[in-house]
Amino acid sequence: MGQALGLVQVDQSTVAIKESFGKFDEILGPGCHFLPWCIGKQIAGYLSLRVQQLDVRCETKTKDNVFVNVVASVQYRALADKASDAFYRLTNTREQIQSYVFDVIRASVPKMNLDDAFEQKNEIAKAVEDELEKAMSMYGYEIVQTLIVDIEPDEHVKRAMNEINAAARMRVAANEKAEAEKILQIKRAEGDAESKYLAGLGIARQRQAIVDGLRDSVLAFSENVPGTSAKDVMDMVLVTQYFDTMKEIGASSKSSSVFIPHGPAAVKDIAAQIRDGQLQARML
Repeated sequence: MGQALGLVQVDQSTVAIKESFGKFDEILGPGCHFLPWCIGKQIAGYLSLRVQQLDVRCETKTKDNVFVNVVASVQYRALADKASDAFYRLTNTREQIQSYVFDVIRASVPKMNLDDAFEQKNEIAKAVEDELEKAMSMYGYEIVQTLIVDIEPDEHVKRAMNEINAAARMRVAANEKAEAEKILQIKRAEGDAESKYLAGLGIARQRQAIVDGLRDSVLAFSENVPGTSAKDVMDMVLVTQYFDTMKEIGASSKSSSVFIPHGPAAVKDIAAQIRDGQLQARML
């Protein structure tokens, strides 16, 4: 009914291309318009002013000879003041944009190594956007934004990259483990050395106390028993200690059998050996 009366409705965010006898006349904005068809007025078509998105997948090769699929996302829209150019000058806007994206990506990515391509996605997107903005502005389109949303190398390449990454991490882990073992061994050796040092100090102090005790015993016995020499007292003290030691060995439940020479001469030899050992310890 509206068309019969020459009434045309244009929706929001849309413009209509008005022609008069097949020639461009004007751009009609949103709203209701009167087009008397009887005098050659008609709508040639409609053009959306909304932002549209085009995803482009482009296969190319990097500088280190790795084939990758680069996925670019282009957001664009037609300009209301250049709607006639956007409507009449391009037959397929999406194919035109895709061609420019292919051209820029295949000119930019082959100059980069694979790792650099991942790191410089923004630079690639900026190059695509600049080229599209310069080319599409003459056709009445504005490039809102261009994104490189993905870079997909071949599956074998991704597997190799993951293996390289895993090997590097394992190498770092092995180095850290070896360093930890080294520190443990150093600390263990330092602790062992400190323990032996303290044990040596204890033995030295023990021997010094024994020597001091024997000296005091000999001096006290010589003073209280006239006619005895220091050697006699020393022999008697050492023999007494010898028998005390034998008693302790026999009383211990974990002691083993000990076979030693026994007799008057053997006791004299033992006393001499003990005395010499004690004197050497005192000298140390």
